[in-house]
Amino acid sequence: MTISTTELLAGLRWRYAVKSFDGNRSIASDTWDALEQALVLTPSSYGLQPWKFLVINDAALKAELRTHSWKQSQVTDCSHLVVLLAKRSIDSNDLERLIQATAHTRGIEAAGLEGYKGMMQRDLVEGPRSQTIGTWASNQVYIALGNLMTAAALLGVDTCPIEGFSPPDYDRILGLENSPHRSSVVCACGYRSADDKYAPLAKVRYPISELIEHR
Repeated sequence: MTISTTELLAGLRWRYAVKSFDGNRSIASDTWDALEQALVLTPSSYGLQPWKFLVINDAALKAELRTHSWKQSQVTDCSHLVVLLAKRSIDSNDLERLIQATAHTRGIEAAGLEGYKGMMQRDLVEGPRSQTIGTWASNQVYIALGNLMTAAALLGVDTCPIEGFSPPDYDRILGLENSPHRSSVVCACGYRSADDKYAPLAKVRYPISELIEHR
């Protein structure tokens, strides 16, 4: 299944980081279900999926989080607020979970995946990357963020990625302090307000000739 290049670029040009959401509009359940599937379908290094996604709809909880989000109105006015969480650490149990899931999904023996498991073990659990595994996990989460925003644009849903928040306070409010996951980045989803002055502004992008080089 494909869409035209015109449709793709039109969706991406239509998208912008919404500054003002219409608080009276909600995303339809079937549309939101598709966006949740887009999150789940996001690719990740080794296929490990070192993330979890919290979807916040409760108005009181949104208001509490807004206090620790530079008081940005998008947090409370959006239809769905997604807090993208990253794994704090990766250990052998995470690798075994993936091996078992792969064997089950593809109908193969887990023993045939021991070489793959060993490669992950040497890289992420025992190797130098284990010392910066939190950064590695956050990088994976940003792939999910981009996937969500692109999928939303193609469905005519607005988004605003938010880094202006206090992760420790989010973790406290959401009960994550003793969780395997931590708050990494936030994405507000909904529909732009008719009076958002930023909506009609032209995108400022450097020329493609300066950003893309062919060799």
